[in-house]
Amino acid sequence: MLEVENLHVSYGQSEVIHGVNFEARKNETLAIMGRNGMGKTTLFKSLIGLLGSGEGNIRVDGTDVTNKESYQRVENGIAYVPQGRMIFPTLTVQENIETGMGVSGLKEVPDDIYALFPVLLEMRHRKGGNLSGGQQQQLAIARALVTNPKVLLLDEPTEGIQPSIIKDIANILNEIKKLRDITIIVSEQVLSFTMAIADRLIVIDKGNFIHEDLRENVDTQQISKYLSV
Repeated sequence: MLEVENLHVSYGQSEVIHGVNFEARKNETLAIMGRNGMGKTTLFKSLIGLLGSGEGNIRVDGTDVTNKESYQRVENGIAYVPQGRMIFPTLTVQENIETGMGVSGLKEVPDDIYALFPVLLEMRHRKGGNLSGGQQQQLAIARALVTNPKVLLLDEPTEGIQPSIIKDIANILNEIKKLRDITIIVSEQVLSFTMAIADRLIVIDKGNFIHEDLRENVDTQQISKYLSV
């Protein structure tokens, strides 16, 4: 569903992602794990088109999106939930979700969105800025889902969220994968969250992929060493 080939990404003269290759299959959850500053967010920004790639190819469901603008990548099936969530604080919950519906042509918020996120139904008339961090994260995921994506990118979804809500978000992501034919790619540092959702994980270090494993084969002690400062 997503194929990335020899991807190089730079900030100015400084190359941050050094020719990575990976693919994510339909209905697979892939976790990209690494410490802060190792290139996770840079990689995700390049996949959605916020950062240009100096070299390499990105394909979604067989379509080359390497040279497409961000909005065109969304039209081709990529949805992005950025680090820090970036919801619209002055819009209501419902209005926030509706901002994602232009791409899919939906006229109203689908019932399955509110079924996945009952707290958003309850708070649909409340301003986004008045929600807790965990509720805002759910709102950001809901807004991404109404674009009907083939690939959902989640950058550090557990950041700043209390442990009980992290479990809720893990359950929601697993439910989304049951309900939809969707590929989910998560950048993450919390290993317990990754082990609750991921089919496969890749460790990134200084812009290079250094380790890959299926969840059932993961040595959590080894991965923890990669993640420790």
